[in-house]
Amino acid sequence: MNIHFKTALGYIKRSPFQALAAIFVLTLTFFVTTVLAVLVYSSGNILKYFETRPQIIAFLKDGITPEQISALQNRLTSDEKIKDVRYVSKEEALSIYKTATEDNPLLSELVSPTIFPASLEFSVTNLNFAQEVIDEVKKEGIVGQVGFTASLGGEKTLQDVVSRLKNIIFYIRVGGIGFVAILGASSFLTLLVIISMRINSRKTEVEILDLIGATPGFIKSPIIFEALIYSFFGVFLGWVFAYILWLYLTPNILSYFGEIPILPKGILNLSIMFGIILGAELIIGSLLAFSGSILAVSRARKTR
Repeated sequence: MNIHFKTALGYIKRSPFQALAAIFVLTLTFFVTTVLAVLVYSSGNILKYFETRPQIIAFLKDGITPEQISALQNRLTSDEKIKDVRYVSKEEALSIYKTATEDNPLLSELVSPTIFPASLEFSVTNLNFAQEVIDEVKKEGIVGQVGFTASLGGEKTLQDVVSRLKNIIFYIRVGGIGFVAILGASSFLTLLVIISMRINSRKTEVEILDLIGATPGFIKSPIIFEALIYSFFGVFLGWVFAYILWLYLTPNILSYFGEIPILPKGILNLSIMFGIILGAELIIGSLLAFSGSILAVSRARKTR
């Protein structure tokens, strides 16, 4: 393996501009791939965040016992479609009202805790479950009324926003896959052309190796190693440039989106995500280089 690696490095030194062309195309391909991979991850988080934003509020009837409230709360908590169940007493409801009307203290003075019903507030794990959950909660005997709200507005507004988000994310994913596929094909063809040129320049050397009984594997190995070197450098450089770009943008992105978990928080979690992306890209790059070099060698042997 050592002699094949040294031979591949020797070929690269003889034609550095061809090597730079291959590395440049691969770097561009995997830079875009890394950026799009993070965009797909972030857009998925945004969609998940807004899908689970609706707050369902079950207003409880007066005169019910704490045991009845606890039983309903436990049933809701055990439902896989429901999350973040919270009991809001009459006093807490009054406090929320006072906070919302603190600009007009007179409104707060005119109310008492008795006019506010106690409630159970919770969210759904997926917006598609909302109507089903609301219908189930309405059947509970201790529930007087069920409300459905979110910071984005009412139910119709939220459905429209989530629908638009799904469409945007769909186009990001499809467009990203298509763009990466085009760049990947360009990288593959670039490797194929460069490796083919390399084989043609070594035509005499390959014929001599054939005559002295060298195995096909011995002849192919330096060429495959050369393609792998191009691929590894292209993957790593593209990943590094994308990583630096996201590190630079992350503080502003997190500040802009606030509580929306668009990216992993903390440099360690962000690095783990990029490490996973790098591992996947190294595998893809290796397959790209291996298949391109094998195809180039096969075509050259058929031509001879």
